[in-house]
Amino acid sequence: MAQSTRRGRELAAIGPVAQLRAGRLAIRLPLLLAGLALYGASMAMVLRATLGQIPWDVLHVGVSTHLPLTFGMIVVLVSLLVLVGWIPLRQPPGLGTLANALLIGPAADATLAVLPEPDALGWRVLLLVAGVGLNGVATGMYIGSQLGPGPRDGLMTGLARRTGRSVRLVRTVLEISVVAVGWLLGGVVGLGTVLYAFAIGPLTQLFLPLFTVDLPRLREAPGRDRK
Repeated sequence: MAQSTRRGRELAAIGPVAQLRAGRLAIRLPLLLAGLALYGASMAMVLRATLGQIPWDVLHVGVSTHLPLTFGMIVVLVSLLVLVGWIPLRQPPGLGTLANALLIGPAADATLAVLPEPDALGWRVLLLVAGVGLNGVATGMYIGSQLGPGPRDGLMTGLARRTGRSVRLVRTVLEISVVAVGWLLGGVVGLGTVLYAFAIGPLTQLFLPLFTVDLPRLREAPGRDRK
């Protein structure tokens, strides 16, 4: 079943092949890539603010304290491990899923290489708020491209489908779990963690309708190309 946004555009419930056949790739591919690049940059901004990481980054930072890898490499590694969890859920990845797994980490590393850590608390708070806001924009862009969910979002929706539990409950349990494990490994929980947890839902709801690409080809041929 397709999910409508507030502007009337739909997020189509279609498989990875149908995502590519749905057309408008000249718009959707650049939107996907830009969204993933900005997503990685937003992660780096929150990290440089040093006021607490976003939930999954608590885990990424915690793991990075035990492995001789960059933050971005850890993001890619965790993404690929999460994709392994898709196998028992029988959830096929889309192009956007694979791009998400492979590109966000390098984008974060590239931003960390050029973005200094501010000293003044005011600048750190500003960087945190800007990073969380940019993350909401980036989420709307990459989901709105309709080329498949990211590894973590797909795990969340797949578990909700298989268990019959609500997406909200599954997401809450997942994020509490990764924050707890990440904190035990050495990740930092703080203002940024709490701000992100409360802000990302409303921000995604705000920006997703702005960036969702309409797929008229699916409306012209309902019931077809859903796999």
